[in-house]
Amino acid sequence: MLGFLSARQAGVDDPLRLRRVEATRRVLSLELNKNKDVERIHGSGINILDIEPVENRYMLSGGSDGTIVLYDLENFSKTPCYTCKVIGSVGRNHPGVHKYSVETVQWYPHDTGMFTSSSFDKTLKIWDTNTLQPADVFHFDGTVYSHHISPVATRHCLIAVGTKSSKVQLCDFKSGSCSHILQGHTQEILAVSWSPRYEFILATGSADSRVKLWDVRRASACLLTLDQHNGEKSKAASEAINTAHNGRVNGLCFTSDGLYLLTIGTDDRMRLWNSSSGENTLGLERVSLTKISNMDLGRCCLVSQDGHLSKEVIYLQATYLHHW
Repeated sequence: MLGFLSARQAGVDDPLRLRRVEATRRVLSLELNKNKDVERIHGSGINILDIEPVENRYMLSGGSDGTIVLYDLENFSKTPCYTCKVIGSVGRNHPGVHKYSVETVQWYPHDTGMFTSSSFDKTLKIWDTNTLQPADVFHFDGTVYSHHISPVATRHCLIAVGTKSSKVQLCDFKSGSCSHILQGHTQEILAVSWSPRYEFILATGSADSRVKLWDVRRASACLLTLDQHNGEKSKAASEAINTAHNGRVNGLCFTSDGLYLLTIGTDDRMRLWNSSSGENTLGLERVSLTKISNMDLGRCCLVSQDGHLSKEVIYLQATYLHHW
């Protein structure tokens, strides 16, 4: 590090190189912090976490018993050892609590005053953070597996919802109604994700082994159905043409620049796709997830090479049930 600092001061190295090296070093040395803890309030497994993007201060957690807990991550004690405190919760005695397991929680991307949750009880709820009361509730015919709000949308207020139905539901939280549906999958929708680059582009993953990209403005909304073989017909591809995985697709997300899409499936494989052309880059074909039970993977996340890191780093969120 001293060598990089000296080179930077002498004007030999570009400032960005030092930034990339240090950011990469910190990411690759990540480990559990022994001095920081989170107040333990859940009585059963924790399925999902989300930290709001406005202040990066508040965190939501959704439990397998339907409860939701709100944490403040700020260290007010200013000491190295501290515990992040619970500042609110939707417990089992709360009148608006989900009846069954909470599968997804997400902050409203532009304001900490609102967050959303969806559950196996076939509902999606819009919550007022200040009162911890549901401001609106969407009901569906089947189990809700996933939902997502666009992080960049300025011209729509749509929430994409994946349910036991083969149709992708688009809910408008301003009007309080399901505006329209996207048809094309043949089995339940397990994962949905809006592009962080284009506000009308949506990716969906299904139990039918397919991943589709949609432009929700179009009448025929489906833009692409991703093909793991890139259209090359072979014996291996003859039975899997136009499928992204040889199994259920239960996780997907865009890179932070929106140029690539990362998917994971129950075939214990992770694939990286060009989001414009739909091409399988084959860059992760040899990456196996067999060391982690894929059925335990709730959501995947990727940090792309955007000038801060010298390498792409992929974070996988696994769901484990802990009882306190």
